[in-house]
Amino acid sequence: MTSAEPAVTPPIHDLATYMAAALGRPLPPPVLEKTKHHVLDTLAAMVSGSKLLPGRKAISYARSRGGFEEAAVVGTRYITTVENAALANGMLAHADETDDSHSPSQTHPGCGIVAAALAMAERERRNGSAFLRAVALGYDVGCRLTMSLDALEFREDGHSTHSFGPTFGAAAAAGALARLRYRNMLHVLSYAGQQASGVGAWIGDLEHIEKAFDFGGMPARNGVTAAAFVKHGFTATDDLFNGPRNFFAAYGRKPEPATLASGLGSRFEVMSTNIKRWSVGSPIQAPLDSLLELIRSEGIEADDVERVVVRVSHTGATTTDNRSMPDINLQHMCAVMLVDGIVTFESAHDEARLTEPRTAALRRRIELRGDDALQQALPSRQGIVEMRLKDGRELRHHTKAVRGTDENPMTRAEVDEKCFHLTAPILGKRRARELCDTVWTLERVTDLRALRRLLQA
Repeated sequence: MTSAEPAVTPPIHDLATYMAAALGRPLPPPVLEKTKHHVLDTLAAMVSGSKLLPGRKAISYARSRGGFEEAAVVGTRYITTVENAALANGMLAHADETDDSHSPSQTHPGCGIVAAALAMAERERRNGSAFLRAVALGYDVGCRLTMSLDALEFREDGHSTHSFGPTFGAAAAAGALARLRYRNMLHVLSYAGQQASGVGAWIGDLEHIEKAFDFGGMPARNGVTAAAFVKHGFTATDDLFNGPRNFFAAYGRKPEPATLASGLGSRFEVMSTNIKRWSVGSPIQAPLDSLLELIRSEGIEADDVERVVVRVSHTGATTTDNRSMPDINLQHMCAVMLVDGIVTFESAHDEARLTEPRTAALRRRIELRGDDALQQALPSRQGIVEMRLKDGRELRHHTKAVRGTDENPMTRAEVDEKCFHLTAPILGKRRARELCDTVWTLERVTDLRALRRLLQA
């Protein structure tokens, strides 16, 4: 092939140009701040996930692979190849339901993108500013990818938006940190597309292991693989999205290629990404917000409750209806909220409480219903709680903007508190505090390998 600049469609030209220039482009202050929120939130998810079953399996697998020492596996002192570290850390980040989510793209961007960026930044010894810019780029690219396919339709057709978008986002972040040029970035996109895969059958995974791989581990690994291939000199198709048998011809009913470059540099998708207040599945966030409001405003205790009806989207009801894992079982988490007056990371993962008599009895008085109007409101994750008390009162609360969404964002202090409490039981309070403080000043870090000490357990 010649070295002449290839002819590609305008959106892909603009996208690859934007990707190649990402590390040299400062983030606007609000975007820089929000990116730090999501980096800390994802690192905390990795740390807490290192002790859960999917995380333990990921760590065990990474240890079995060996390889050059390029990047660290969070929660351990083990250093392995960039691909193995990205895979393991991506699974750690989604070992639970505490990581971030982006409703318009129907993805959990952080678990795949931050894991890939962390691994590549360590390998390339990039500084904190470069890392943050690469992460923001990953959100921009990954979220736009499934949005260009109409994320809800794409999901209805059986594809896993959670695997497709983050693969491209991880590849973009890793490619930027590898300092790849314009044509290299075209090839990174092509290798990302060749590896993009996933079907919605992950919903049947009872232990969250495959789901952790599908959402976080696979996209992170495939993204850094794409960048590593091109960094090593692999060439590829210049425009994956145009011509015979292209990506859009293979996926989507009515794809919109222009979405891939729309608003780049002015609309940053990290600003529209949600951070979970509660360490539970996304459809459960709104009902817990509503329950907490009713409990605190009306002074309700569990023994006051005769009956509860919870309404969420039909999709949300399907994925959270009396599941075997406590943190994705809507009825159970609502019962825990009523009994305790709050939901913590510990209570959301206490499997013994699934059969605890008081909680189990209350759960039987909680009915979950899919709601047509709330289904139509998607991608907004709304929830309605209707409650009848034993004294005859009937209460209702509709959460339209979940705490942590772009309509109702968490503050730095709230994110810090969440992440400190997730990491302190594993890292110890002193190191957990130092990790949080370091992320808030990450642009002062000259080598991302400095984070290794703070992330070891």
